[in-house]
Amino acid sequence: AATNRPDVLDPALLRPGRFDRQVVVPNPDVNGREQILRVHMKKVPLGADVDPKTIARGTPGFSGADLANLVNEAALWAARQGKRVVAMAEFEAAKDKVMMGTERRSLVMSEAEKRMTAYHEAGHALCAMHEPECDPVHKATIIPRGRALGLVMSLPEGDRYSKSKSKALGELTMAMGGRAAEEIIFGPDKVSNGASGDIKMATDQARRMITEWGMSEKLGMIAYGDNSQEVFLGHSVTQSKNVSEATAQAIDTEIKSMIDRAYGKARRILSENIEELHRLARGLLEHETLSGDEIRTVLRGEAVIRKVVDEPAPENRRASVPTAGRPTSPSPGGTPAPQPV
Repeated sequence: AATNRPDVLDPALLRPGRFDRQVVVPNPDVNGREQILRVHMKKVPLGADVDPKTIARGTPGFSGADLANLVNEAALWAARQGKRVVAMAEFEAAKDKVMMGTERRSLVMSEAEKRMTAYHEAGHALCAMHEPECDPVHKATIIPRGRALGLVMSLPEGDRYSKSKSKALGELTMAMGGRAAEEIIFGPDKVSNGASGDIKMATDQARRMITEWGMSEKLGMIAYGDNSQEVFLGHSVTQSKNVSEATAQAIDTEIKSMIDRAYGKARRILSENIEELHRLARGLLEHETLSGDEIRTVLRGEAVIRKVVDEPAPENRRASVPTAGRPTSPSPGGTPAPQPV
């Protein structure tokens, strides 16, 4: 048997002689991801530049199924491009799709919305780069992906199994960087609803820091549960009250104070580095997507130079994916017979 919630199992199931052995199966580490990738890569023709170790380092937290999906997406991407092999560029594109969502280039944004999004994402990236505890910025884009109009993706330098208080506070500052940039550039009355996801993430993390991780000096190292209502086996609603009204109010006050401090720090970082904010926003408006190295190039005031490889399309190139249906034989006139629909 398998479960993701061993904490809610009936104790009778866990008695000796029944399910008396528990095997914890976590997500693979970097070495495990590399080996899993090698297994799935045997099914596709690989380019000479593909390095499973590099891909494994850039996919922290991926499960075996996520890695299988990554290889399939890369193969599909190469097939759509008419390529014979799956190169590193296809794996990078597939990784972006899996981690950030599918590009929605059909979504037409006005110039004002693009400019707002560019400064929003530049604020996130700049706060992350000026917070020592934040993970390195991997990519920033203003191309709509998934449900977001743009995003900044950070990747850890290695697998992480714990989180320090300073890192958690740095992540709150990064989350507030988008709204802070909007307010600095466009004014408090022109801020958008683009920070709704950031606000939700920051609120959830601040609540966990206070109620679960004991990272609040005011409330101390106590686990505070939520006042919740549950329906058990279809019977009447049972209400569990774990904290008093005064404690719940103190938790809410501490959450607001923690987020306000992070927002103030984000505003201070962006105000002190306002020229870098303008440079990065202009770079995003020009290129739409910037890698971590390109962001650092833009911040130095240098031009982003990208190599454009024009591969001539040879004649009679066949796709890597076989066509569906029965093979057709040429008609007497020399042209292939039409396939049945």
